[in-house]
Amino acid sequence: MTNPFLTYGYNGPEFFCDRTEETKRLTSLLVNGNHVALISPRRMGKTGLIKHCFAQEGIRNDYYLFIVDIYATKSLSEFTYALGRSILSVLKSQGRKAWERFLQIVGSLRTGITLDALGQPSWNLQTGDIKMPQITLDEIFSYLSSANKPCLVAIDEFQSIADYKETNVEALLRTHIQDCNNAWFVFSGSKRHMMGEMFFSPARPFYQSSTTLSLKPIPEEVYASFIIKHFQDSGRTIKHEAIAYLYQRFEGTTWYIQKICNEVYASTDQGATVTVADIDIAIKQAIDEKDDVYQDTMNRLTAKQKALLTALAHEGKDVQPTSGHFVRKYNLPSVSAVQRSLSSLLGKDLITYENGKYFIYDYFLNEWLLSR
Repeated sequence: MTNPFLTYGYNGPEFFCDRTEETKRLTSLLVNGNHVALISPRRMGKTGLIKHCFAQEGIRNDYYLFIVDIYATKSLSEFTYALGRSILSVLKSQGRKAWERFLQIVGSLRTGITLDALGQPSWNLQTGDIKMPQITLDEIFSYLSSANKPCLVAIDEFQSIADYKETNVEALLRTHIQDCNNAWFVFSGSKRHMMGEMFFSPARPFYQSSTTLSLKPIPEEVYASFIIKHFQDSGRTIKHEAIAYLYQRFEGTTWYIQKICNEVYASTDQGATVTVADIDIAIKQAIDEKDDVYQDTMNRLTAKQKALLTALAHEGKDVQPTSGHFVRKYNLPSVSAVQRSLSSLLGKDLITYENGKYFIYDYFLNEWLLSR
């Protein structure tokens, strides 16, 4: 039997927990011509929700559906590369007429796309091949505007564009999106303060351009029912207190709950029962598997950055790291040194900033630091 606790991807509604109201709301907004800013902490299930929404009847057959992850992009060229590649990848499955139209319009990419032995388009471009990204972006939006079906485009980690080396990317994209009457966008982001500035500040191009949805943890009792059902369906049992312990340990964050459930499901025989002790074993195993990665991460930090990161792990989320009390408690050099280290750790994406607080968003890294 397939492990029902997915840690990546989407495999249908049977393996998707709840989000009934969020799915209904997101679907309604998109089919009624609204752009949506979807904001939540990382690993709360934003991409899964988008894929679940895109699988709904009335969407999956009536729209072209594109999901673009721009987390690793650093420039307009890389953004354009990711967008073009994602669109072609989807259109390949829609038949020759669909992808031929895309290639006819996006002329600046045509020389980097060849046909394979089956007559399917093959993307042979490198990021550096996007020589004139604004022209290519014009062409891509021309395609979206004239496609023979309306388009839904989800851009994951949308706040990344605020750090591009170019200064006008937000205004450029806003203009393209505003002029495109055949595509609606989901701007998905995990850095709440950056997304808030982009969509709520009157000085920014995307101000009042979208309806905002916030994704919160799935209620514990709902998640518990989902977990219990899938264990029971396979002849296994999991204690209620084990689920409660897991949920509270990771504060309802979807990916970590799925990951640990995946681990204990795989290691539990039919007829056996999962206990709190089994949850602890699975958590330790998941963290131990990342030991080399986390050790390498720490080796890349300065001594001051390591000290601050470790202090944040011990103190938790309810802390003000630039306070004199915090600096003295953890023997940190000075408030100014802490401020510089905070900036560096934010830039390295090792901590996040929400509601006036700095904290480590990776629960496994936090646990690993506590065990050192």
